[in-house]
Amino acid sequence: MYEKSIVHENILPEGWLKPKGYSNAILALPGRTLFMAGQVGWDEEEKFQSTMLIPQFEQALKNILCILNKAGGKPEHICKMTCFCKDRDQYLTSRKELGLVWKNIIGNHYPCMSMIFVSDLLDHPALIEIEATAVIPHANPCFNLSITA
Repeated sequence: MYEKSIVHENILPEGWLKPKGYSNAILALPGRTLFMAGQVGWDEEEKFQSTMLIPQFEQALKNILCILNKAGGKPEHICKMTCFCKDRDQYLTSRKELGLVWKNIIGNHYPCMSMIFVSDLLDHPALIEIEATAVIPHANPCFNLSITA
């Protein structure tokens, strides 16, 4: 069994500043692609435990990791996330706390991300919904990982 965690390659063009809290691009290794539906901040019984953004964000991330784990993936296999948020002001004033939640749950992995502010979400009282796509590399790669220019 291949023990070392396989990670995808972050792409950052020469001369570009390193983005904060996301990646501009990720080159995924061959593997199984996992497409996750938008996850809101409710628990496994589809009940919201909070009407505030930070706890909903935390629960939505936990829901994503629960699905990812069931498929055999790890946080570093997430390549793309799209976040839909109802409250721009609450998001902007909570960025530091949201970052701490992120680090606690996801760690230092930053996928390609988009944040889109919307007027409403289907599941009330959701304030945030997060879609994610992960590529879970094959556990025992028997392919050439070298990339040539």
